[in-house]
Amino acid sequence: QVLLIESGGGLVQAGGSLRLSCAASGRSISAAGMGWFRQAPGKEREFVAAISWSGAYYGDPVKGRFTISRDNAKNTVYLQMNSLTPEDTAVYRCAARTDFSQPYYWDGAYNTWGQGTQVTVSS
Repeated sequence: QVLLIESGGGLVQAGGSLRLSCAASGRSISAAGMGWFRQAPGKEREFVAAISWSGAYYGDPVKGRFTISRDNAKNTVYLQMNSLTPEDTAVYRCAARTDFSQPYYWDGAYNTWGQGTQVTVSS
């Protein structure tokens, strides 16, 4: 059983940066596909980024601003967020998937989720 714990969220001004971390324990995630999703109040969950053996992928709203990476030695996935805007305000959650038959941008493909970390961007 994998446990995912996010950290690094907080309050930042527009134009600033944050780096989120997703630390896994209980099992290695080196072979898993990892994703970041976010959900703002009153909105549906939104795909942010994913990483697997095939590469890194991003949702349109964050392309060119966010970077997903992983450190298998630390069993951790990161999300570097630059040029933040108030529209990026949301709870960010990381997730792991082992079923690669489903699309990486679909939250139903992920079977393990962290509890989330709040990111608030002020204008």
